[in-house]
Amino acid sequence: MKEQIEPLTSNNLADNLPGNLLEVSSNSVVRNRENVAIAIDELCFSYPDKADVLQNISLRIHPGDRVGLIGSNGAGKTSLFLSICGILKPISGQITLLNHPVIPGEFRPEIGLVFQNPNDQLFSASVWDDVAFGPQNMGLSGSELSDRVRTALDLTGVRDLETRPPHHLSGGQKRMVAIATVLAMQPQIILYDEPSANLDLRARRRLIHFLQTSQETLLISSHDLELILEVCDRVILMDEGRIITTGSPDVVMADAPLMEAHGLEKPHSLLRHRPLHHP
Repeated sequence: MKEQIEPLTSNNLADNLPGNLLEVSSNSVVRNRENVAIAIDELCFSYPDKADVLQNISLRIHPGDRVGLIGSNGAGKTSLFLSICGILKPISGQITLLNHPVIPGEFRPEIGLVFQNPNDQLFSASVWDDVAFGPQNMGLSGSELSDRVRTALDLTGVRDLETRPPHHLSGGQKRMVAIATVLAMQPQIILYDEPSANLDLRARRRLIHFLQTSQETLLISSHDLELILEVCDRVILMDEGRIITTGSPDVVMADAPLMEAHGLEKPHSLLRHRPLHHP
């Protein structure tokens, strides 16, 4: 029998974590614990000049989930991403990807990170070279490498840009090329850090459609709460390095007092609008 999960709130979280693990799953039930994409147990992290950046983070994300990560600046979202990727070394706790522990500094091609600023991810002379960089470092060459690059460019709709220098592209084009550099390594899990930042309306809509049709397990950190509503099945609210609550995006983000207590606003699309009355 499957056990139903009770949504955690800011009032009861301390009583439930880390003793009980926060199961983040699109169908809101506890799944087979072996079928886990990301498992985090009592994770703590501090910078030399800032303590308690992450405090006792425990959660489970299952294959195929699309999970939004929301919180005000400084909540710990990017530090959590960098820890999951093995870039930061936790003070304590454990992170497991697809049943294998994360070792800081170890290359894990099954997970990809799309940076907030695509200029941090694009550095080669051409789009093709940037997209080929990851697979080349995985040891691919010849037709296998070319196939990887073409597939990634086709998936992101930027095949016609393959010979262009990345620094000549628009913000939306750079974003999709940056995603292609990750897709070329065929990861099973992709972390997106503020993917809609600095995009115009057309590029943002294209990105949302792309994310909605993605087959990978997604963890998306964003201040664009409307994007989270459209793309994600679950949402995690963080503040001061802790998980405050998790649940359905339209339930968690509809709670105006909860959102305001943690530096956010209820999304406009969830507001009840009064009809206009004309004389």
